[in-house]
Amino acid sequence: MIKVNDENLLFKFDYSLYEEKVKSINEMINKKSGPGNDFLGWLNYPETYDKEEFERIIKASKYIKSNFDVLVVCGIGGSYLGARAGIEALNGLHNQKKPEIIFLGQTFSSDYIYETLEYLKDKKFAINVISKSGTTTETSISFRLVKELLEKKVGKAEASKAIFATTDASKGALKTLSTQEGYETFVLPGDVGGRYSVFTAVGFLPLAVAGIDISMLMNGAHQAMVDLRNPSLKENEAYKYAVIRDYFYRNNKQVEMFVTYEPRLVQLGEWFKQLFGESEGKEQKGLLPDSATFSTDLHSLGQFIQEGNKVLFETILYLKHPINQVIIPEDKDDLDGLNYLKGKSLEFVQEKAFLGTLKAHTESGKVPNVILSMDKLDAKGLGYLFYFFMKTCAMSAYLLEVNPFNQPGVEVYKKNMFHLLGKKGY
Repeated sequence: MIKVNDENLLFKFDYSLYEEKVKSINEMINKKSGPGNDFLGWLNYPETYDKEEFERIIKASKYIKSNFDVLVVCGIGGSYLGARAGIEALNGLHNQKKPEIIFLGQTFSSDYIYETLEYLKDKKFAINVISKSGTTTETSISFRLVKELLEKKVGKAEASKAIFATTDASKGALKTLSTQEGYETFVLPGDVGGRYSVFTAVGFLPLAVAGIDISMLMNGAHQAMVDLRNPSLKENEAYKYAVIRDYFYRNNKQVEMFVTYEPRLVQLGEWFKQLFGESEGKEQKGLLPDSATFSTDLHSLGQFIQEGNKVLFETILYLKHPINQVIIPEDKDDLDGLNYLKGKSLEFVQEKAFLGTLKAHTESGKVPNVILSMDKLDAKGLGYLFYFFMKTCAMSAYLLEVNPFNQPGVEVYKKNMFHLLGKKGY
């Protein structure tokens, strides 16, 4: 479902340089013997997932859709980025489906949280709080505030029927609270880290409430799991992409610019940045993941890409066919000079913009491009895409000889913040 086009790397890539190393790492991944191996639960999750919980998620999503105007998802990082990326990618940016999905718990912004709480005062809303520990500061503050609002509106008994917790199976503050208050709970598996968790209840409940077919999403992930088991670089597109990334890193590229041509994929870029940035950025190693949307950002970042410092390469996710078609009409006065495009589709214009940009950046700008092409993006394709990137990321990080599944650097800001806030023990 995803093909890696390496014809615009500006050189002929020799995959044989990586064949043996990739085979060795692939074996290590499959045997779960490498660094961070206790967080490889996502690897076979499209086969091993809890079928009973999956049905409960579908049942809960139907209950939420039938009884509420809004679902508030409280989470940060991997606890919301995958779901938000998936919802926007498939439902678009002006989705009118009910219930509305609102994201909270990913910021300390007083204005953002105040505005959200004010908006919710007149809404019938449910809450999905997502935290393995139940003590994630951003999420916990927002959950405390939105839970207080809900309980004031409907009382504790009714509120308990409108709160759904995704957390550890047996321990932690959120699990304890859920047991005390009678919230329905779903499991964030102990062997799956947050940024690899979109195929668990973390992603599935919000996605299902948004009307996305999570069975097809899992079907796509399962197909990717099967397709991407083969270590051969002639067969495995994820590994092919991983070794290209590694080669660029080892040959003076510091930045990977992840580019899409669809505004509905902006949040997919945010998910991409967390996945690769948090997995690879360790021990003074790794590419800096950045993202852009063309042609929008060609009128800003485009100048730097074309003529600036050659620190980057581009990875283009290109969807060949849009969900909807728009035809450019004729105008009798033609003051804008666009009648030469009359009767043409925006799909046609987008394709020519893509090809023209590719030529400009590679031939004139000397910026290498990797193209990941898909025919279209539906629920099955999105499932495939998520898994594809996760498998690429695991291989990429192991090629760098870092643990793909921890994030020790993230703890530094927390310790400093807790000290300044006066938290006991810091």
